[in-house]
Amino acid sequence: MFEMTSRKITHDELISKVEDDKAGAIVFFDGRVRNHNEGHKVSSLEYQSYEAMAIKEGQKIIDEAKELFDFHHAYCVHRVGHLQIGDVAVWVAVSTSHRELAFKACQFIIDEVKARVPIWKKEHYIDKSPEWVACHQCAKHSHGSETHSHHHMEA
Repeated sequence: MFEMTSRKITHDELISKVEDDKAGAIVFFDGRVRNHNEGHKVSSLEYQSYEAMAIKEGQKIIDEAKELFDFHHAYCVHRVGHLQIGDVAVWVAVSTSHRELAFKACQFIIDEVKARVPIWKKEHYIDKSPEWVACHQCAKHSHGSETHSHHHMEA
């Protein structure tokens, strides 16, 4: 399932969306707003999207991942609105029977979301005027304005 939200994203509320007794692994990724990008100090970010198209494309990505990786459940949510340093901007979780497919599916989903879902980001800087940045450019650099972390739990 893919969703957009203006609410704060919290891991503890969302992990139940992918829990399954068949799952030996749950891998999740959270992309957070960091305080710098390409040599500039960032104070906050704003995300906007064409929500109907974003949800349609995001769900298509989840469906493609299901065919490729045969997971039990996958969930991805992306924030819109004005986010502060440290806020979670995007969260992806995948549950599978074994960890290898969970890692691969999670990586596929976040890479495709960054490249294909119509989301625009405005970076607010400490040392210069705000600028709109195309999120698909973040995917090309593979280091947008979020820090990236991978976590996993395995039974």
